[in-house]
Amino acid sequence: MKKMEVLSEQEIRVIHDSTLNLLEEVGVKVESEEARELLINNGALPDTRENSIFIKFPRTLVEEQLKKVPNAFTLYGPDGSFQVKIDTNSIHHATVGTPVKMHDLSKKKGVRKSVLEDTINQIRIVDSLKNIIASHVDVWPNDVPYLQLHCHAIRVWAKHSHKPYGLGCYGRVASQDMMNLTSMIVGGEDELRKRPRLIGFFNPTSPLHLTRIMLNGLFIFAKYNQPLIIAPAASAGATAPVTLAGVLIQSNMEILSSVVLAQLINSGTPILYSTMSAPMDPVTGNVAWGSVETGLITAGMAQLARFYGIPSRGPGCVTESKCFDIQNGHERLMTLFFSSQAGINYITCAGTYESSLSEAFELLVIDDELISIVMRGLEGIRMDEEALAIEQIKEIALSGKNYLSLRHTAKNTRKELFVPQLADRQRRGAWLRQGGTTMMERARLKVNEILQTQKGPGLSPELEKKIKEYTKMVSKRTMEDYQIAEGLDQSKDSLNLPGT
Repeated sequence: MKKMEVLSEQEIRVIHDSTLNLLEEVGVKVESEEARELLINNGALPDTRENSIFIKFPRTLVEEQLKKVPNAFTLYGPDGSFQVKIDTNSIHHATVGTPVKMHDLSKKKGVRKSVLEDTINQIRIVDSLKNIIASHVDVWPNDVPYLQLHCHAIRVWAKHSHKPYGLGCYGRVASQDMMNLTSMIVGGEDELRKRPRLIGFFNPTSPLHLTRIMLNGLFIFAKYNQPLIIAPAASAGATAPVTLAGVLIQSNMEILSSVVLAQLINSGTPILYSTMSAPMDPVTGNVAWGSVETGLITAGMAQLARFYGIPSRGPGCVTESKCFDIQNGHERLMTLFFSSQAGINYITCAGTYESSLSEAFELLVIDDELISIVMRGLEGIRMDEEALAIEQIKEIALSGKNYLSLRHTAKNTRKELFVPQLADRQRRGAWLRQGGTTMMERARLKVNEILQTQKGPGLSPELEKKIKEYTKMVSKRTMEDYQIAEGLDQSKDSLNLPGT
């Protein structure tokens, strides 16, 4: 099926040329002295205004570094048994690292703070699903000290999952911890560099700001050759122009400037050209990820990624709904279909709702089925001789038989027709006799079944001990230690959380 295109070739060229002109004339803010020095030593230009941290990017520098970005890369799970190739033609699906709340009907508000046990269960469920290939510290454990969170997350991922894992590029210190721990798990730094296990979220802060804390992490992820999701999350009308074309240009500036830096750190660093940008809701001022404009922005970014020959990442299954209503369903399917039809190569956010701040395990398994439905739709209509069924039409016309009696029907039913496991198609009487369950109730049964049977690769006692000792070392750090190590000045530097 042909990909959705919202921009003409000429319009893509206009966005590209406008981006390069603005990068050359205006540039972006780069908080890190290390990053500014590396850029300037390779041809970028500092802004001449006093105390300015803007860096200008000559067109030739951008074009030269874009050539170094691979058009494909392979991700592996902790024990190496799972691998998946990400390229500019494939479509894969994953989760996203923002939920801090869990669906819980026993609570008055219907949610509660997420804890480490939720993180573990989310990882285990994803490990069992057909279509979702990676977790991304999706459920933030509020019962774990913040400065140790990444250590606990990596330990439970390696113990319970065969699939890759995503974490935020949140500082040099934590990112180095991630590399050290993962190297222990996979058998060394060389193995980690050769066969990447981690995906780093690098979030430019719109408008046009690369923060010190994220840049510090970017250096580590790029040096270890771990794929990077370069993900602006602009709000059209608030942190980006209200016009969608303006959002595309500004986001492109933020992505390309980050790509240049990543390639200067380590030529060939894998990149996912990403968007989590959406309009500001004019009524509330909140982000509207579940909007049709989010889908249009995502489709435009998919085309730009193909223009550059870089694998893309975008949102699907996103919604602002706080419950499991029609809004939740239509927004998550709409954004999933936009990303899929547009040809996004790595579609995230499965399992989340409420602007991806809340998680429901039931939604994870429902989204896995939605993905199967959408992927079936993208296959289109088969038009070979067998599918045309000319002889079968003749046979039924002459014999008066029913198509149910034909071998052709038995042979092709599974090829042609997707059979859902969670959606109900029975008549009301049969549905009532079997309990009259909702889709959420059926999804909950599947979640329980997974959690009763799923087994991860596990960790040896020796490795558990090493990780525990490393985490104990990390636990001795104070926030002041962290800020000093990162070179942070609270009065100047941005401390935005990663993972969007």
